[in-house]
Amino acid sequence: MERAELLDQVATALAARDPGHPLRVGVDGVCGAGKTTFAAELAARLAKTERPVIHLDPDGFHNVRKIRYQRGRDSARGYYEDAFDFASLRRLTLEPLGPGGDLRYAAHVHDLATDEVEPRFAVAPRNAIVVFDETFLQRDELRACWDEVIFLDVPRRRAVERGVRRDSERLGGDDAARDAYERRYMAACDIYLTEQNPRARASIVIDNDDPQHPQLLLVRTGDAAN
Repeated sequence: MERAELLDQVATALAARDPGHPLRVGVDGVCGAGKTTFAAELAARLAKTERPVIHLDPDGFHNVRKIRYQRGRDSARGYYEDAFDFASLRRLTLEPLGPGGDLRYAAHVHDLATDEVEPRFAVAPRNAIVVFDETFLQRDELRACWDEVIFLDVPRRRAVERGVRRDSERLGGDDAARDAYERRYMAACDIYLTEQNPRARASIVIDNDDPQHPQLLLVRTGDAAN
């Protein structure tokens, strides 16, 4: 399937969903699956519908450095458990946007560059569609907070290749980036896949091995995994 066609199909299915509060859509997948690009393109498609769209920046929901690296910079378990401030994401963002919520949500909690915790709040329209992309979105503490979860399924080798290519400069070259992915980032994803089985729990599953020709493997909107 052509990428544009698939994005239109997914956007149409999501825009038809009205749970009575903002539709909370998580874009899940391992590191290097293509989540950020997919989420941005999906949000652009959704913006063409009659629904207001809120695309949250995942960089605004990291833990401070002291917590992120408390188990060491190479720790896979540390990346899985400590990298993201999912407690704030749930309490300040997803729950206020969910059933019975007051619609006042945190669009940003932590500044990744300055390491400052400075929540910024906004008010969502009740019929909004909220898109958030990050790894580990279906961990136990978050799973019930999503109305729909899109899982981008990518072979491990392909994900590592993409991650190394994307982060080579930031991590000190190809060899250093590959080592970081194998020891920390992808190793953390291996923990996630084993402990949470996110592919089976997602409401939409997409084979994103070839980003220009993704394949829609599963659609069960209205029955997001829980």
